[in-house]
Amino acid sequence: MKIWAHRGCSQLYPENTLLAFEKAAALFDRGLTGIELDVQLTRDGEIVVIHDERIDRTTDGYGFVRDYTLSELKTFHIHSGRTEAERIPTLTEVLDLIEAPMRKGFRLNIELKNGVYPYPGMEEKVHALVERYGLHQQVVYSSFHARSLSVMRSIDPHVEIGILDGRVSDCLYKLKGGCGAGVLHPAGWGIDLPKDELAGYTVRAWFGGHLYPEKPTGGKMNLQALEDKGVTDVFLNEPEAYL
Repeated sequence: MKIWAHRGCSQLYPENTLLAFEKAAALFDRGLTGIELDVQLTRDGEIVVIHDERIDRTTDGYGFVRDYTLSELKTFHIHSGRTEAERIPTLTEVLDLIEAPMRKGFRLNIELKNGVYPYPGMEEKVHALVERYGLHQQVVYSSFHARSLSVMRSIDPHVEIGILDGRVSDCLYKLKGGCGAGVLHPAGWGIDLPKDELAGYTVRAWFGGHLYPEKPTGGKMNLQALEDKGVTDVFLNEPEAYL
């Protein structure tokens, strides 16, 4: 079973922050496969790393990501339990942070958060940035928005693409519909097909769970049971507990 850090180490540290990514990258030597994160575009077209379309839940600001410029977003704080607050990072800042381990095999899953707002040009911007670093072999692009993945596939026929959905059956349906994806990214609760139907596919299951600040998890997840269902990878908020 391959383990990824969902939004970084997001149970012990604020999700999608440089701090959470730094802690995750430090787990590469312990066997962590990679990091999953989410990207959106600012009003002035910059690529920022944040999950929600609004900034209310994770920062001390309010409103939509797309309504702020990058410099405006950088004025908001993300509480980290430390003296200095974290801030919404750019994808460039994240790539600078984890470039060294990525060149040694560490991977990055970039989720294009364009299912609610399409963010025209997002695919081209993200692809061009990763291309400047020469890290495409280490990157997986994913989205719930099948058309976006089709666009990414048209930009580059060689990149790895994962289709997101709740149920693995819906992921497979979208994949076979020609969205350009090659791997399945269902929710952990949505493995609704028998293992033999998933044979030959990479199946990366994502889990929400509890995010920062830390709370008891109520017991460890049974990774063997997931593997028995055909799951090959998991995105976890607390990957350090499973390595």
